[in-house]
Amino acid sequence: MAPAERRLSAGRQALLTLAHLRNGHPYAQLAAGFGIGTTTAYRYIAEAVEVLAALAPSLAQAVQGASTKAFVLLDGTLLPTDRIAADRPFYSGKHKKHGMNVQVLADPAGRLLWASLALPGATHDVRAAREHGIIGTLAEAGIKCWVDKGYRGAKGTVRTPCWGRWETLSTGQQAVNWSHAKIRALVEPAIATLKTWRLLRKLRCSTTRITSLVQAVLTLHLASSN
Repeated sequence: MAPAERRLSAGRQALLTLAHLRNGHPYAQLAAGFGIGTTTAYRYIAEAVEVLAALAPSLAQAVQGASTKAFVLLDGTLLPTDRIAADRPFYSGKHKKHGMNVQVLADPAGRLLWASLALPGATHDVRAAREHGIIGTLAEAGIKCWVDKGYRGAKGTVRTPCWGRWETLSTGQQAVNWSHAKIRALVEPAIATLKTWRLLRKLRCSTTRITSLVQAVLTLHLASSN
């Protein structure tokens, strides 16, 4: 049996997917703009996202590429979802909203190097880092990593600030934390890079698809920045 004729060329399918990821346009709106059915738009986007996600670098590849850097930065970000209040595993007490926890690695210039699989928003950053194997992989590679207090107890090559309320810290500890905060803030541009893709600002899809979307965005970003 001959394969069914595709409604869009490969180039138009790529443009359709890019419009969805970059601008967050809903399937119905995209379908109308491209002259195809909503179901077809969904299928074409899903196909392209899976291909792009498969091309995203693994943690090991990202760490290997960062081996020449003086250090890396690690932080978690919450990608908001439209989950209802009953979905407790997806509720982040830190952010006071539902979403998915994604760990982000950046270089000293704040450039995005890698983004993790998405975990339920209630997952603490240090637990997510351990679950993804980030701490062990960085330690094995001997790469120093700056993080915030959410990674307390991570150990390895991870550098956390001095623990305690500001007023209870010694002058030396306060100076260390001030310097640490200035370095750690360099991760913010990498997180902002993810959020420039409007679809990731408020996800309305199944949580099982979010990892693929994040990895697809990572692939496109790295391809455009090289």
